[in-house]
Amino acid sequence: MATIFDEERLKDLLKSALVEALEEQRDLVRDIVEEAIEDLALGRAIEQGLDSEPVSRGEVFEILEGAQ
Repeated sequence: MATIFDEERLKDLLKSALVEALEEQRDLVRDIVEEAIEDLALGRAIEQGLDSEPVSRGEVFEILEGAQ
């Protein structure tokens, strides 16, 4: 019975420590999440680019200049 109590207590302590660390390092956590989202988006863009038709450099610049 003592083992179960100790495991539950340890679990609660770890949760508390993690929550406290995340609260104290919000900027770091936000930066990590932003980087992960950007990496996912870049990966998806690369996958889509591999499946699309190639275009010339000039066509790309025409599109970019038209968007302004």
